[in-house]
Amino acid sequence: MKRILVLGAGFAGLWSAVGAARALGELKAGEREVDVTVVNRDAWHNIRVRNYESDLHDVRVPLDQVLGPIGVKRIEGEVTGIDFNGRRVTVRGRAAHQTLPYDRLVFTLGSHLVRPVIPGFDEYAFDVDTYAGGMRLNRHISELPMQPASPGQYTVLIVGSGLTGIEAATEIAGKLRAAIAHAGTVAKNARPRVILADHSPHIGSNMGDSARPVIAEALTALGIETRTGVAVTALDSWGATLANREIIAAATIVWCAGMHASPLTELFPVERDRFGRVAVDEFMKVKGMENVFAAGDAAVAQVSDGHASVMSCQHGRPMGRFAGHNAVCDLLGKPMLPLHIDWYTTILDLGAWGALYTEGWDRHVVTTGAAAKKTKRMINQLRIYPPRTQDRGEILAAAAPVVQAPPQRFGD
Repeated sequence: MKRILVLGAGFAGLWSAVGAARALGELKAGEREVDVTVVNRDAWHNIRVRNYESDLHDVRVPLDQVLGPIGVKRIEGEVTGIDFNGRRVTVRGRAAHQTLPYDRLVFTLGSHLVRPVIPGFDEYAFDVDTYAGGMRLNRHISELPMQPASPGQYTVLIVGSGLTGIEAATEIAGKLRAAIAHAGTVAKNARPRVILADHSPHIGSNMGDSARPVIAEALTALGIETRTGVAVTALDSWGATLANREIIAAATIVWCAGMHASPLTELFPVERDRFGRVAVDEFMKVKGMENVFAAGDAAVAQVSDGHASVMSCQHGRPMGRFAGHNAVCDLLGKPMLPLHIDWYTTILDLGAWGALYTEGWDRHVVTTGAAAKKTKRMINQLRIYPPRTQDRGEILAAAAPVVQAPPQRFGD
């Protein structure tokens, strides 16, 4: 039996596995001929881009509900090593290590938050990088009224004003108000404060001249303060110390500054970009390697007009579909399909103010406020989810190696 091994079950990994299963059916290759197995650290597909939200009850999809009906196997464990010459992957499970052989490997272990080496970071920093991190932050916010009074008890400092930082800041304003309201008289004199800080000279610096004024308007309307050109050098129970020795009193510090590909990309005998990503060709095959494909945040592909893929589900999902499909085609000696994405959008959640919808790499604003919020909710709650009906045909159909049209735009 031939084996296709998919490492990771995030946006790219899940769709790689389903895409492979779909291609096998399309090419009339049965499950007895080719085995598709996914290795993931837990039993869930996390809708990671929702981890900043207030309600996280529906941001995880059981992998067995998606993989089981289509005959894809699942192994739970952490990938600890890859032997590219011997075509073997080492996995640490709950009980023991095991070695898994492969004929084609699809590497989709994604990215992680850059965690700087500064005093107090591990003890006092929160994040929304994982489901566990988002839940920990939400519990902390809800319990603030029960904590001893302090100067920064209801102050939240968000470090990093990229897309994640902005979305975390605009959502956390509502979390603070809800916690205070729920506490009643215990927190009757509470004054919530949210500060969004960045080392760059602008908030949302990569959003361009068209979008930044809209973001500024939303932050002002929500009462969110901004600090630019600042660097955090230490954290403690009282707050954050800046490079200029200023101290910001804050009981809650949320770190959203920087992402990096899985450290296991260092095992690849190829060059990596500044984010640690390995380069793939138009078929999602790792350049300079045989039998190995990669997709999602751990890979960088040229998607359109000289632009490289970004670390987002917008690119991770189609990259995964094509990687899984092409891994099967490569294994069975069939023509592979090239990926070409000829559009780019950014839909940024701005909390109670609404959202922002931009088109193109220059991020031209097309809708804002409530209209853009409808698009954002459709994406977060529907578009990026796999089918959850456990219907084999529906699941496989969703993995067709095509690029979806841009998200729907709504009128005001």
